[in-house]
Amino acid sequence: MNGLIARIEKMKPAFEKISNNPYLRAIRDGFISLIPVILFSSIFLLIAFVPNIFGVYLSEEWVNRLMKAYGYSMGLVGLLMSATIAKSLTETFNGQLPKTRQINSVSTMVVSIIGFALIGVDQIEGGLSNGFMGTKGLLTAFVVAFIVPNIYKFCVKRNITIKMPKEVPGNIAQTFADLIPLATSIIFFWVFDMVFRSFAAEGFSAWIIDVFQPLFSAADGYPGLALIFGAMAFFWFVGIHGPSIVEPAVSAIYITNVEQNLQLFQAGEQATNVLSQGSQYFIATLGGTGATLVITFMMAFMAKSKQLKSVGRASSVPVLFGINEPILFGAPIVLNPVFFIPFIAAPIVNVWLLKAFIDIGGMNGFIYNLPWTTPGPIGLILGTGFAPLAFILAPTLIIIDLLIYYPFFKVYDKQLVEQERLAVLEEEQTPDTGAEIATSATEARVVKPVDASKTYNVLVLCANGATSGMLANAIAKGAKEEGLQLESTAMAYGQHKAVISEFDLIILAPQMASMLGELEQDSASSDTNAVSTSGAEYVALCRDPKGALAFAMKHM
Repeated sequence: MNGLIARIEKMKPAFEKISNNPYLRAIRDGFISLIPVILFSSIFLLIAFVPNIFGVYLSEEWVNRLMKAYGYSMGLVGLLMSATIAKSLTETFNGQLPKTRQINSVSTMVVSIIGFALIGVDQIEGGLSNGFMGTKGLLTAFVVAFIVPNIYKFCVKRNITIKMPKEVPGNIAQTFADLIPLATSIIFFWVFDMVFRSFAAEGFSAWIIDVFQPLFSAADGYPGLALIFGAMAFFWFVGIHGPSIVEPAVSAIYITNVEQNLQLFQAGEQATNVLSQGSQYFIATLGGTGATLVITFMMAFMAKSKQLKSVGRASSVPVLFGINEPILFGAPIVLNPVFFIPFIAAPIVNVWLLKAFIDIGGMNGFIYNLPWTTPGPIGLILGTGFAPLAFILAPTLIIIDLLIYYPFFKVYDKQLVEQERLAVLEEEQTPDTGAEIATSATEARVVKPVDASKTYNVLVLCANGATSGMLANAIAKGAKEEGLQLESTAMAYGQHKAVISEFDLIILAPQMASMLGELEQDSASSDTNAVSTSGAEYVALCRDPKGALAFAMKHM
């Protein structure tokens, strides 16, 4: 196992290259931007249909009112996604272009919406059909959002723009600078739509769904589910945020499946689609990637090792809400040969159990989207619309995960107990020289700022803004204890691009360390410093406000 892990670790640069792919990141960032819309729309579904489970039915008038809010939010998600993905890709391209020759991200967003409407929306008498503006238009949104920024990049990079005299105000000059790439993009999609419809018997949105339908079906089968969630766990095991790589490839399937499940449920039929955000958040990654809910509590209450017991108890509350980085880096589980098999096997077995409950037991799949921080068993029950079998599946998952992890946990616990015993013996045999040995973070000296009147700002970045919040809170607490004027906040990577100059220091969580080069390039034109952290270091800093503050001030 050690040899296998060593070979896998050598492949890490290739995995990081995949993780840094600008198109995958654009999809991920586009979805992150629209998570509030997706969750907001789900609230109206819950209000409209959850009471039905308990025999309470709202009037048709009120159901229609609630569904209007849903239709004008989730029903436009494809249209909105074309804009948010285009914006993210544009910002990535801008990082590669000279600061004096940048692409207007607002313009690419607007043009992407127009391009999406041209090739993805059908005309009907008196207006436009909304059939492909929602989840059915997601694949079209990806295509448009990838093409538009590339057209702009081609024009801007070669300075193919309308140049105005220097006396013309900047905002007006920018309008004319955008005109050529804007016109080129719109004409491209207009011509494409006319040519495509002349050869195909349907619009582009309907056609691309037909093309990818076999992929949708394959992804919902046992091999497809194993590949998706096994890959997600595998990348995390290497230390790279797995969902950042895998989710963009299946995000369209996630949202489309939930929409179809809801329609089946409303029609009185079984919601049979397995693959969804709910199946990821509350089944495969119960407690976080690797299904670490059970192993965390095993370490907290069953471990004999002081290290495991301490890390497990410190991680118990975060893992309930799907935040498992403290246990991944604190135990550690990442790149730990002992946990390679259970870390990848548990998510696969979990999602296979869900599929079996759906296929054999007749249980409904997920019909609602819920925040990923919802505790796993609760998210499973709510997300499936209180399906009776969900109350059986939830404890079954916990028992199965316990059985998968237990033998490996016992092996690792025994190893650490022996290491701790030998460490004590070695310490007893080592003569005391009277030298003071400083511990890593807790005895770190806080460097006072040169300008005591200035308020310093620190930003911590991770994949989704959750793990980074733990370190941001620790830094803020340390600053308060030391009486320093320092504010710290957390964001998901990608949300920071427009506000880099507002911060004195940006810290990357371990799973985003591969982005340090890009972050340094983005912050080169400002006075912002950028730094990444290692796994064990990050966990220690999150638990030590004074050490976290000292780390921030050192790199400021």
